Amino acid sequence: MSSENLPRIAFLGTGGMGALMARNLLDASFEVRVWNRTRAKAEPLAAHGATVAESPEAAVADADVVLSSLFDGPAVRAVIDAAAPALRTGAVWADLSTVGVEDVARFAESVRARGASYVHAPVQGALPVAERGELLIYAAGPASARPVLEPIFELLGRRTDWVDEAEGSSAAAAVKLVVNGWLFALTTASAEAVALAQGLGVDPERFRAAIAGGPLDNAWAQLKSEAILAEDFTPLFPVAAALKDSDLIVAAATSTGVRLDLAAAVRERFERTSEQGHAGDDMVATYFASFDGTNREG
Repeated sequence: MSSENLPRIAFLGTGGMGALMARNLLDASFEVRVWNRTRAKAEPLAAHGATVAESPEAAVADADVVLSSLFDGPAVRAVIDAAAPALRTGAVWADLSTVGVEDVARFAESVRARGASYVHAPVQGALPVAERGELLIYAAGPASARPVLEPIFELLGRRTDWVDEAEGSSAAAAVKLVVNGWLFALTTASAEAVALAQGLGVDPERFRAAIAGGPLDNAWAQLKSEAILAEDFTPLFPVAAALKDSDLIVAAATSTGVRLDLAAAVRERFERTSEQGHAGDDMVATYFASFDGTNREG
């Protein structure tokens, strides 16, 4: 597709993940207008060719495609309320944010009322994965939007799973929460294994060696336990975001009558970790919740 035939894109929300995705689109010669609530986070993209908009409505005016990457459902709701009146009839809005299953239908209704299409397409992957354009994308929305979005999604991700073609479907949101529930449990189990080893006076490397190469081995457990031992809590997936998503997981389960004891306990640990001052650290900082804040050796 030649650059003159590329759709004009509005990208709303250029925090860590959003900025990387927007930059990948700019590097592929898309015309991108960006907006972020804190303008300073959007301005660096001007050096890559982006136009920085003053408001969500200014960003989406005349856009063929709107992409939003925002922290939570209330943030998405506020941006849709602000921007929807300026949407071009026939535009496609793809929301890449992780939101609650009950949010999606309301968002779709607001966008559809303006003559545009809505696709919920939450992404899976940490910052380095986004930078490489290797995210996993779960998408739910009308089939008519796929030809417009697929060239864009191919730049952002290694694979797109179209899980439902109904506009307003919460199927993608549900898949994302299921996967995140597993991810959080595995992260927490890895952190607790290191903490328990230290508490018992066992070299945590013995734990890593014990599971290596066997049926209990797991690349994520190895990666996250290594990060703890290196004291590297660089935020690839911050505790604050993990706590927000854990709230969504527990709420979704409760609404369907499913009891998730582990997810509730994981959520409580993320809350405690945040209260200890690690909200901005990577979620593996849940390790600190195993200690009282004064003694990390147990």
